[in-house]
Amino acid sequence: MTSSSAIPSSAAQPLLTATQLGQLLRAARKQRGLTQADVGARLGLSQNRVSHLEGHADELSVKQLLTWCAVVGLELSLAQRLAMRPEPGASQAPGYAVTTPPEW
Repeated sequence: MTSSSAIPSSAAQPLLTATQLGQLLRAARKQRGLTQADVGARLGLSQNRVSHLEGHADELSVKQLLTWCAVVGLELSLAQRLAMRPEPGASQAPGYAVTTPPEW
């Protein structure tokens, strides 16, 4: 039985910016009823630092991100991007998608 407050796996969507990541971490924290101080205590960070990182997720270390996800009940998954149409005249190597990296 799953909790009605859990984020369903079908809600998974690609994250393209650090801002989106910070918003997701904040929403998951609040959904779990955790304060910034609660998350900070589990990460070994101050409440002030957690607040900062929610707005500047690009400053998170991989270790912090993985621990934060575990604390708020998120699972981090990586997947290959779906192939996008190449620019006219651009060559595309087999098996590689032509994409523009997101602006951080």
